[in-house]
Amino acid sequence: MNSHPQLPFVTSAEAPSARLVHLVACEESAAITTLLGEHAPFLQAQGFSAKDGAFTLLPGEAGVGAAILCVASARSKDPDAFGVLGTALPEGDWTVVLHGLEAGALESALLGFCMGAYRFGLGEVKSRATRMVVPDDATRLVALSKAVCFGRDLINMPANLLGPRELSEMAGKALVHRGASVSLVEGDDLRSAYPCLAEVGEGSERKPVVVVARWKAREGAPKVSLVGKGVCFDTGGYDLKGAAGMLRMKKDMGGAALMLAVTCAAIDLGLDVDLELRLGCVENSVSGHAMRPGDVLKTRSGKMVEIGNTDAEGRLVLCDLITEASENRPDVILDAATLTGAARVALGPDVPALFSNDDELASLILESGKATADVMWRMPLWHGYDAWLDSKVADFGNVTSKPMAGAITAALYLQKFVPDGQIWAHIDTYAWNDRGRPGRPEGGEVLGLRAILETLSRIHNNS
Repeated sequence: MNSHPQLPFVTSAEAPSARLVHLVACEESAAITTLLGEHAPFLQAQGFSAKDGAFTLLPGEAGVGAAILCVASARSKDPDAFGVLGTALPEGDWTVVLHGLEAGALESALLGFCMGAYRFGLGEVKSRATRMVVPDDATRLVALSKAVCFGRDLINMPANLLGPRELSEMAGKALVHRGASVSLVEGDDLRSAYPCLAEVGEGSERKPVVVVARWKAREGAPKVSLVGKGVCFDTGGYDLKGAAGMLRMKKDMGGAALMLAVTCAAIDLGLDVDLELRLGCVENSVSGHAMRPGDVLKTRSGKMVEIGNTDAEGRLVLCDLITEASENRPDVILDAATLTGAARVALGPDVPALFSNDDELASLILESGKATADVMWRMPLWHGYDAWLDSKVADFGNVTSKPMAGAITAALYLQKFVPDGQIWAHIDTYAWNDRGRPGRPEGGEVLGLRAILETLSRIHNNS
């Protein structure tokens, strides 16, 4: 494996004098006692004990000689369990030694270190010179780490520097570099192909762009179509958000960042899939050209939608993309979006909401999330609420007048554009860490990345 200067990783040949960081199962009391050695009384007096997350440095001849992190065995597959390494290890090169943890914990530990070490900044930002030795066959680790950092960078980028054009061009560059075919649709072509999406962007001087990319592992591979909401900034339109609600709206393209990062990692890993990716890159602003409450918009499907709230624009972006994706009859359509505050009220910031019209696909995604410590929670497509979207002047509205079940009714709206027999799932995510934690710095987050990649790696067995 070559060196990866953009990641905090080195090979053993590049770091011959790396210090040891001992990752110890909490149950391995004998190993912990041996590692602490003569320093045990002092460290224990400082409050160190063999509990999950306990970290300490050990002295050496020239300062810090080694480090110890205790981890509960049940969390050995969770990168967050090792996230503290990214900030607590002193500068220099380190190599992992496992004690009582399964071999698979090594990848989780190295990924957790990378996730914890991640920092976003513009201008002169001094990076910490702390690096971790990785195995020569760390292809999966490197792909995951690159995808996490890329997705976080996109979400964290200020909206003045990442508008629809910039997002689409960055996506195109990343995908073409990996051998995918990419088309950027804009102008009259976009208005013709995605009329509803186009209306969302009419209020902004920065016009929308749709990214359509394709990559195929082999003929006959399962055909998966990924769709991402890329609203680079959301003012709410004429249903203007308050100042507090607008502060983080650069992250409203988190669904596109997630699906782009997934696609890049899937290609890097050579997963056995035939992938299509569609990103709706757009800005929801206020002007004399912006859509208004009460407007009726035509969608790609021909269905007419009454706008009850201009701040429910994400579903207007996705519906045209889902329609086009379904025209190619993929085995699976999977979309992701920072779609509703209702999902966050229900599940909080860390657990994306999953909706699906297929129990087998939903189970596969949930199982993949558990296997990778990247969980989601399934919520119902409760068709008893379908009538809440009724409109007197159009086929249906984009919102309901009721103050309940907002995540469900948003998913029901999207399902109206999924043809009968088409397997589909929708992920309503937050894409943000409200506060810094080990492995999760405050800022953009690609929740669901590992779960989706694991789903793609398993999907050929279910197609």
